[in-house]
Amino acid sequence: MTITVTTDEAVAAPAVPTFAEATRVWAKIGLLSFGGPAGQIALMHKELVEDRRWTGEQRFLHALNYCMLLPGPEAQQLAIYIGWLLHRTWGGVVAGVLFVLPGALVMLGLSLLYVFFRELPFVDAMFLGVKAAVLAVVIDAVLRIGRRALASPALVAIAVAAFIGIYAFRIPFPLLIAIAALTGWLGSRAMPQLFVAKGHGAKGSAADDAGVVDGMFARGELTHADPSSAGFLKVLALWLPIWLGPVLLLWLLTGSSSVWTQLGAFFSAIAVVSFGGAYAVLAYVAQAAVDGYGWLSTGEMVDGLGLAETTPGPLILVLQFVGFLAAWRAPGALDPLLAGALGALLTTWVTFAPCFLWIFLGAPYVEALRGNRAISAALSAITAVVVGVIMNLALWFALHVVFDAVQRVDVLGASPYVPVLSSVNWRAAVLAAAAMVAMLWFRVGMITTLVASAAAGLIIGYWLA
Repeated sequence: MTITVTTDEAVAAPAVPTFAEATRVWAKIGLLSFGGPAGQIALMHKELVEDRRWTGEQRFLHALNYCMLLPGPEAQQLAIYIGWLLHRTWGGVVAGVLFVLPGALVMLGLSLLYVFFRELPFVDAMFLGVKAAVLAVVIDAVLRIGRRALASPALVAIAVAAFIGIYAFRIPFPLLIAIAALTGWLGSRAMPQLFVAKGHGAKGSAADDAGVVDGMFARGELTHADPSSAGFLKVLALWLPIWLGPVLLLWLLTGSSSVWTQLGAFFSAIAVVSFGGAYAVLAYVAQAAVDGYGWLSTGEMVDGLGLAETTPGPLILVLQFVGFLAAWRAPGALDPLLAGALGALLTTWVTFAPCFLWIFLGAPYVEALRGNRAISAALSAITAVVVGVIMNLALWFALHVVFDAVQRVDVLGASPYVPVLSSVNWRAAVLAAAAMVAMLWFRVGMITTLVASAAAGLIIGYWLA
């Protein structure tokens, strides 16, 4: 691989951080990573590009583009990527683990509180407000991502088609991703201007874009970033067993029908198809976990998302909540709380372990493909699909929050969800409208909106009931 870096870049690049210094920064990012992927990526950009210049702007965006193509939480994968560039495999491991660990511990504590106090009337009323705020958060995510990603009529058309496909015809999400990637790839050759998403930032001069990693490339110090067949096979042989070994062991010990095997197999599969982050895959997870396995109810799924919104770390930690409730309700010979904690641990493991595999396998090749227009076009089309899928999630949440009864209807080969109009919940509708006005019109922060909505739900749903 040939990397061309100007002398000015090498000179301008700051000193390489020590492993201990990097660890402290990754811990700080993990503790402060509220606000979903947009807020987390903005935080990393400030810490890594603006404040410390550990990587240049263009390399940061190139890594982010690759992470957006992957299944799983793109913000955590971006941390792994940059940690790997700076300090090889252990740097990526520390960055990825510290990005998830604080939120996972908080989520476990909230899950314990949830099963103890969920049935109290005032807690139920409080979650009425939380659900309304979650709806506003998801709609805000649609608008934010849409403004950035849908830069042409072609990308808007892809987003709308994806929404119709998954909402009305239940087309599998991986199939939508594959069609979008192929469309973007071919479109980059016929009409490349139609498949370019809006940039994340302006490119400055060579010196402005210089960072620690750019200087390391200039000095030939990043030999681990050179792609090789031997390195590829070594990563595969190490990280594939780390990910799937516990699932296989649980299958051998407990059988194929145990909750442990079901959790490990299901969420391992989700880890492979969860393109676009948590918002994009949650509708499918909710349908399978609620209707397929019966691990929890629709209301509990929305409650879990509300809890995940209040914790640092990736929003996909809501899956940990699902794993906790599933094992807590089917503990076998174990204490229910111990079973729930183990279910949460298993779900977290199979959700995030693959992220290390994707980065360590693919990052060397991605570094060799910087500037490839076809890959950028495929990414733009995939991001457009993600917008359409999040639109579907927003509608799914709206129906289940505002109405107490929702059903599927068959119309001309389509089977969309429609509400039972007589089941409208006026309290939830008012709270959701207020939360949307707060976030979309007055730009109130997510955490503030969640807290205020919970308090309003307590007043409307408990004290004024």
